[in-house]
Amino acid sequence: MKKLVLITLILLCYYPIIFSQNKQVLFGFDEIPQTLLLNPGSPVTYKYHIGIPMLSGISVQAGITGFTMADLFNMDNIDFTTKFNTVLAQIDSEDYVSSHAQIEILNGGYKLNSKDYLSGGFYLEMDIFSTYPKDVLTLFNEGNSAYLNTSFSLAQPSVKGDGVGVLHFGLTRNWNPRLTAGARLKVYSGVLNVTSSYNSGSFTTRLGNDNLYTHYLNNLNVRGYSSGIFYEEDTDVVATLMRNIFLGGNLGLGFDIGLTYNINTKTQLAASILDVGFISYTRNIKNASISGNYSIAGIELQYDGTNPDYWSAIEDEFRESIPSEENENSYSVARPIKFNASISHNWGRSRKNDNCHDTSYNSYYDNAIGGHVFTVIRPTGPKFAITGFYEKRLLEVLKARVTYTVDDFSYSNIGLGLSAKMGIVNVYGIFDNLLHISDIAAANATALQVGVNLIFK
Repeated sequence: MKKLVLITLILLCYYPIIFSQNKQVLFGFDEIPQTLLLNPGSPVTYKYHIGIPMLSGISVQAGITGFTMADLFNMDNIDFTTKFNTVLAQIDSEDYVSSHAQIEILNGGYKLNSKDYLSGGFYLEMDIFSTYPKDVLTLFNEGNSAYLNTSFSLAQPSVKGDGVGVLHFGLTRNWNPRLTAGARLKVYSGVLNVTSSYNSGSFTTRLGNDNLYTHYLNNLNVRGYSSGIFYEEDTDVVATLMRNIFLGGNLGLGFDIGLTYNINTKTQLAASILDVGFISYTRNIKNASISGNYSIAGIELQYDGTNPDYWSAIEDEFRESIPSEENENSYSVARPIKFNASISHNWGRSRKNDNCHDTSYNSYYDNAIGGHVFTVIRPTGPKFAITGFYEKRLLEVLKARVTYTVDDFSYSNIGLGLSAKMGIVNVYGIFDNLLHISDIAAANATALQVGVNLIFK
C-alpha cells in the first residue's frame, strides 16, 4: 500500500501540469457515492457503499486561458520561436493555468438509521494555480533595450500549488421529508506546497549619463513559501513524504457543509460550501523574500549567445545589489474554498421510492433538467462557471447526464457523465469537453473522472 500511495503521489505531481476544479457533471449525480464529497447534503438511497481502494474515485482536470498547447506544439512548419512570440503577444496578466488531480485511497459509508448516513475515507489531492508573468517573460525574451522608460510588473506571477492527503468523515441527515443536510470534517496533511502571491514591484530601464542604462527596481516586495520541495542531503525523502501523507507533520483542519431542498416532488435545490479551512506548514520549509527599492547602472538585459558567462555576471550583480532573505519559518495557507449551487426539475415516468433506507421527499423520474453554478476562490479572486444539464435514464441500470458549461476556459464545453449499476457494482465515467476529445491539445480545458463502487440497498 505504501508503494502504491507513493507512486500515486508522484503521478499527481506530474500529470496536473499536462492535464479546473469544477466537477459540474458529478454534482447532483446522486446515484454515485462520490457526490457526497461535493455536497454532504446529497440524498442517500442506499444502505451502505464501499469504494474499491485506489479505484473508487480518480479525477484529473486542467484548464489554461489565453492559448492552447496546440498553439505552441502543432506540427505546422512554423518554428517554435515564432509560435512563442505569438502566444506571448496574445496573453495578458489575467490569464492563468489551473489543474487539479484527486485519487481516493479509501471511501465508504453506512446508513446508521432511517435519517443518518455516515461516510468517510482518505484521498490524495494535487491542486495548482498560476497566473502568467507576462512582463517578466517579455523582458527575458526580448530584452529591455526596446522598452526604455517602460515599467515591467514583477507582481504578475501569482502561484499556489498543494499536494495534500485528506482524512474525512461526513454525516448526512434527512431532517424532514423535504430537507437533507450534512457536514464533513476534514483533517489535512500537507505533503507539498508552493505559494507566492500578493507581490509588488516594477522594473524600469532608463538611459542615463554616458549612454549607460540605469535599471530601477521600485517598491519591490516578493515573497515565496515552500514546504516539502527542498530537503537536506541526508534526508530520507521517501520516508518523509510517507509521514507527511499520513498525518505526520503539516496538519490542518477544514469542513464542508451542504444541503438539498425539495421545493416539491419535481423541483430540487442543492448547494454546498467546500474546503473551508487551512493547513499549517511546519516541516521541510524553505522561504525566501526580496524587499526594497534599488537602482543598478551599466547592465543591458539582452541575450548574448557568444558570452556564456553573460547571465552569470548579471546574477552576480543582482546578488550584490539586492539583499534577499531565506528562512525556515512555519506558515499557514488557506484552502481554496469552493461553492456549488444547482436547481433541477424532473419529469417523465415516475418511480416512487420504495427503499426503506430513503426517507426523502423524492420521487424518481426518468428525466431532469437544470442549472449549476460553481465558484472557487483563487489568489487573484473568485473564478466562476455556469452549467446547464440534462439527465436521462437510458436503461434500468444506466443513467446519463449531458452538460454545457461556460467558464474562463471555454464557451462551448460539452460534458457527458454515465453511471451504470449492475447488481451491487456501480461504475461511472465522466468526460468533459467532448468537442475536443479527438484533439485535446487544441482545447483550453479537459477533465476525466472514473470510479468503481459497491453499493448495497
